[in-house]
Amino acid sequence: MSETGPHGGLTVRVTTSLKGVPAADWDACANPGAAAKLESTSQPADSFSQQDPDNPFISYAFLRALEESGCVGGRTGWSPAYLLVEDGAGRLIAAAPSFVKGHSQGEYVFDHSWAEAYMRAGGRYYPKVQVAAPFTPANGPRLLVAPGAQANAAREALIAGLEAVREQVRGSSVHVTFAQERDMAALLEAGYLERHDIQFHWRNEGFASYDDFLALLASRKRKALKRERRDALSAGIEVSVLSGSDLTESVWDDFHAFYEDTGSRKWGRPYLNRRFFSEIGQSMGERVVLMLARRAGRNIAGAINFRGGNTLYGRNWGCIEDHPFLHFELCYHQAIDYAIAHKLVRVEAGAQGEHKLARGYRPVITRSAHFLADPGLARAVAAYLPGERREIAAAKLALEAELPFRSGADLAD
Repeated sequence: MSETGPHGGLTVRVTTSLKGVPAADWDACANPGAAAKLESTSQPADSFSQQDPDNPFISYAFLRALEESGCVGGRTGWSPAYLLVEDGAGRLIAAAPSFVKGHSQGEYVFDHSWAEAYMRAGGRYYPKVQVAAPFTPANGPRLLVAPGAQANAAREALIAGLEAVREQVRGSSVHVTFAQERDMAALLEAGYLERHDIQFHWRNEGFASYDDFLALLASRKRKALKRERRDALSAGIEVSVLSGSDLTESVWDDFHAFYEDTGSRKWGRPYLNRRFFSEIGQSMGERVVLMLARRAGRNIAGAINFRGGNTLYGRNWGCIEDHPFLHFELCYHQAIDYAIAHKLVRVEAGAQGEHKLARGYRPVITRSAHFLADPGLARAVAAYLPGERREIAAAKLALEAELPFRSGADLAD
């Protein structure tokens, strides 16, 4: 563990592993809303996608599972450099899930063009510092502050610590991805640049059943989804929802085979190894929701979700048999069923995917913050981003016009 120095009476340390950090202390910073009310902030109109009082992906259990399984660290290009802010009494009051990166993979906010342009101009883009939940395009806290701490001072100390880490590794930049509004405000105040993108999230309007949700859709769209769900299971497929003690090693063997098969075809090398799934099954199995499809006596497909305080997060899908609409059933329809049954506010279904619109998932703006140390690169990116944000805003409006809801449906803002 190294120290970046004092900041306004606070000490900022860097550790390459959470092993020596008490889980309760980290989680008190990571998810203060689980024990106390979230800080009140001014939110945009689509803020329903922004806050979860108990986000699973920056929890101690999730990050340690990545470490223990070797998905981060070593030669993965994700080197943990977690920031820890301590008060005068040595108590942990703030933290950040930060990593020194040797590439731009597994982030879902793409800066490859920035890297290529900078390297063509003779610069060295890597390493860089990344604040994120690895391999996870889910909104969540990034500058983690415990209840009762001086929030502004703690965030300032974290931002100063990120700059110190960047300087120590001679990195080109710092990137804070899928950040919430309260963190974005502090980062923009510190001179970071703002970037936008679009995801698709489903919102629970207090539905008692899936049919209640369908009632908001135009008749033709409603009939299409009913037919889609029937067709998905028409080959004698049965779906089970597994969590906690249901997640046996045999189940993980099957799901990992699905994940590897599909992942290797989609992006070359899946990021998560077999051991990772055992680790999360043991340490946070009650937060895992696995939709598992079975046909002719064997498991053939699955979609893994993580449950937060008020949100279900869809993460990875895989199959060893191709069946029409099965992907949509496991990843989107089953997630809606689960959210309604457990009175969750929303479903975040991961990155990209305009096909989610037809299933009632709405376009939502996601945000990230970027600090580029080279003034020339910073100027070029700063000139580019306003136009990109305008394009994203226009795309969101166009996508909203394609939503399947019937005219006059009573939808919350």
